[in-house]
Amino acid sequence: MSELCHETAAWRALERHYREEMADFDIAAGFAADPGRLAALSQQAPHVFADLSKNRVTPRTEQLLVALAQECGVADRRDQMFAGAPINTSEARAVMHWLLRMPRDGGLLREQGVVTAMAAPVREALDAVHVTLDAMLELAAQVRARPEITDIVNIGIGGSHLGPEVVVNALEDWCDPGKRFHFVSNVDGHELGHVLSRVRPQSTLFLVASKSFTTAETMLNAHSARAWFLAQGGSEDAGAACRIADHFIALTTNVAAAAEFGIERTLGFWDWVGGRYSLWSAIGLPIAIAVGPAHFRALLAGAHAMDTHFVTAPLARNLPVRLGLIDIWYRNFHGYGSRCIAPYSHGLRRLTAYLQQLEMESNGKQVDAQGRRLTAATSAVVWGEPGTNGQHAFFQMLHQGPDVIPVEFIAMRGGGKYLGAHQQSLLINAVAQAQALMVGRREECSEKYCPGNRPSSFLLLQQLDPASLGALIALYEHRVFVTGAVWGINSFDQWGVELGKNLARDLAARQDRGDWQDVDASTAGLMRRLIAADLP
Repeated sequence: MSELCHETAAWRALERHYREEMADFDIAAGFAADPGRLAALSQQAPHVFADLSKNRVTPRTEQLLVALAQECGVADRRDQMFAGAPINTSEARAVMHWLLRMPRDGGLLREQGVVTAMAAPVREALDAVHVTLDAMLELAAQVRARPEITDIVNIGIGGSHLGPEVVVNALEDWCDPGKRFHFVSNVDGHELGHVLSRVRPQSTLFLVASKSFTTAETMLNAHSARAWFLAQGGSEDAGAACRIADHFIALTTNVAAAAEFGIERTLGFWDWVGGRYSLWSAIGLPIAIAVGPAHFRALLAGAHAMDTHFVTAPLARNLPVRLGLIDIWYRNFHGYGSRCIAPYSHGLRRLTAYLQQLEMESNGKQVDAQGRRLTAATSAVVWGEPGTNGQHAFFQMLHQGPDVIPVEFIAMRGGGKYLGAHQQSLLINAVAQAQALMVGRREECSEKYCPGNRPSSFLLLQQLDPASLGALIALYEHRVFVTGAVWGINSFDQWGVELGKNLARDLAARQDRGDWQDVDASTAGLMRRLIAADLP
């Protein structure tokens, strides 16, 4: 049985390094002492430049972190994932979302010799991926060619909601101007109700995204949308002018359930596609409708380029690895409990919500994949807001608060329709905030005192286009994989989520029966108060 991460020699070496050299390390002083610091701690990866020099690390820190990755078998686990091994051990599934963006001939990974080592079932899965991809893009093109369809309503939750929403928002400049996109996930009826009040049945296409076609929140919203559609003049009849089959599409593997609902057009995907990694699959249909087949393929190509970098670059110059190891350094050796994401882009306004699910659902665990309890902390709290809005809200705490919170800036050099003075001001503000976090204002015994030495990373894209966005999202996926691999946890299940869903089903059944036996007093009391008409 392998050692736990905090039992390794590399971990102990990092503890000594932190205690003896880095506990009081000053970033600004590090620049003064090392003229090559920027070059050593920055890197160009596919579509993304990363400046890591304003972090509390040195090249020696990175060397020790790479040794930890080696001792914890990060590269081996990565190679197992790309070989199609069932690394999601609790569900006995492969993890192959990366296959969804691989070209039919293997693309860049073929050129690097990776594809030749793939098992036959993986190569067969790649063929199936492209059959589905072609069908999805053909369907997207058909929808785009229908000017009478003006509104697309995506009904899903979790990964089948956040992924498409963040990408459609980010690629607004590439979206079809003749169509409006709405994303409904919350079981709170106000969300769906507000969307339905703004659309008409004859000009609306509903996409119901649920692999099993049984997801409770999604199906409640879908059935409510169906009831609204029929009440507004829609029909189930085959010969009707406005029928369910023409205005609902299912993204599911449960074709029979979709047909019972009245849906004739379905697109499926595979059990090795986890929800939070599914935007590249048929779940991405709203993206393909929004930006068109060519731009969707560019999104896949950007992600594939980052996949190739992750598989082939040495660990010391592998950007997902470097970022993931810095996360380990801050979480486990500095004790930082959260990380702030600050995208200086209106297009990325939903990115933080997406990253919260990606990281906290994947790595928010305290046992490893073998069921052993970890004493090392795992996922940090991920939070944030787009700049420059955040500067006038929580940045005060980042600069002067007692907690040190690493910040991640994401910016674009250019691109989009609205440039000029706006873009220049946006970029200057982002750079200035990173500088302010580092240098501070060293006026002791003053209300103006800012301690500085607050770490940050800076990710820079040339522009927010489909390829760059694909690379950025894949970068975060692999970064989360790296931290999970170091901690030895299974980043691809979510039993905490399942627990809450199961208990909700049990409470609904008990409410129908009026049976609260063996339920804790607090829960039973709350449920009685919710359903009792005579309580205030």
